[in-house]
Amino acid sequence: MTSDRIEDLVRKELGRIAPDVDPGEIDRKGDLREECDIDSLDFLNLVTALGKALSLPMPEADYPKMRSYDALVAYLRAGSGG
Repeated sequence: MTSDRIEDLVRKELGRIAPDVDPGEIDRKGDLREECDIDSLDFLNLVTALGKALSLPMPEADYPKMRSYDALVAYLRAGSGG
């Protein structure tokens, strides 16, 4: 999957989980949970949805690697070969 499609997917899933958050206003290097005002269950739902959509394993041990928006996108790109 291309980088643009991965970012589109992240935006779509964030919009589903945090509909009041404008992805364009997120500090891409800030803590994603704080930036989107989501709790750990919402984060789990986000990661699960992205992993399912991309057919990627998303082990809990890797969650710290997905802390920010940019880190999450980079993780997905690396995992999907994008």
